[in-house]
Amino acid sequence: MKSIKFIIPGEPKAKARPRMSTKTGIAYTPKETIQYENWVKTCFIEQGGNKIDGQISAKITAYYSIPKSTSKKKREEMLKGKIRPVKKPDVDNIVKSILDSLNKIAYDDDSQVVKCDVEKFYDENPRVEVELKEGTI
Repeated sequence: MKSIKFIIPGEPKAKARPRMSTKTGIAYTPKETIQYENWVKTCFIEQGGNKIDGQISAKITAYYSIPKSTSKKKREEMLKGKIRPVKKPDVDNIVKSILDSLNKIAYDDDSQVVKCDVEKFYDENPRVEVELKEGTI
């Protein structure tokens, strides 16, 4: 059973909605979304990612930076996972940006993902950890 783990350094980013050009009326993907999707692809490839066939289970853990104004006590609770982020981006948008980014390089289509566990935490090192497993866990 194939398993791939990789890390995307930096704050978790959401997939932005397509925008409409006022001149042409054509929908386009915002520049920030394209840049983040390319960053996800780069991280996957550089960390030795290989394509998976068949059903896939995904585990995505998003780590947000702790706000600078946080008290020491609250900071400790955040680092222990007692206080979790209830802020944007939403977990569904994090998943969408990552799974869409990996189309054609980690799998043929993100419809192969049949299970997805997502969690949000605080950490001093903001990042997103992704684990893809062949089959169901």
